[in-house]
Amino acid sequence: MRLLLIAFQFLTIIPLPFRFQCEKEDLGRSTAFFPVAGFALGGVLLLADRLLFFWVARPLCDALLITLLALITGALHLDGLADVCDGLAARGSRERFLAVMKDSQVGAVGAVGLVLGILLKWQALVAVPSELKWQAVLLFPALARFGQVLTLTGARHARQDGLGAVFTQGAGWTPLFLAFATTSSACFYLLGLKGIVVMAAVCIVVIAGRTFFQRKLGGLTGDTIGCISELNEITVLIVISVLPLISL
Repeated sequence: MRLLLIAFQFLTIIPLPFRFQCEKEDLGRSTAFFPVAGFALGGVLLLADRLLFFWVARPLCDALLITLLALITGALHLDGLADVCDGLAARGSRERFLAVMKDSQVGAVGAVGLVLGILLKWQALVAVPSELKWQAVLLFPALARFGQVLTLTGARHARQDGLGAVFTQGAGWTPLFLAFATTSSACFYLLGLKGIVVMAAVCIVVIAGRTFFQRKLGGLTGDTIGCISELNEITVLIVISVLPLISL
């Protein structure tokens, strides 16, 4: 229960009404519950969707859901997306890339990447068929957070400091197995075999992103993990939007 609360506290800005002790190694172990926290986020979005459905048009409703997700997560991973875009635009050495990502200011390319990422996520959600929307709303935050666990497990870290290094050092195969079991079961329950297709797409994005950043930077940072997570949210919604075209 404590590890679940740690995961929930890290992935959201929702305050808890009580305090609990958190050791450094608990952060890595808490990744086993990242998908559960993701499903909790999806549940909040689903409730909001049900409340808004009868009052606003579908595109506006979906825009409000994307906004709500950014608010309750503190835009944590959107910040990583913007920082990575700025780092890529720097076109310099590894040290230059890392220095640009560490800068708290968002550059022009980071702002463009951030806007495009939000627009893609919004339009991908709008494109999801109505009969699959509730499954999509539940799944896309959870699958992206499973992707974080997969990204962290066995990866190198580019910096010795920062939360990215702490989570990379603490994440292991047991948390990954638990996260995989939770997420794959939910995908199959909600979407059948097509749910496994969606999960496979997340794995592909993770492997591609992790390989790129480890070659480019020698390891991962919190920003790169956040960037991959944002790409996974977009990917999940895009794949679910085309599921009716896939026959299994």
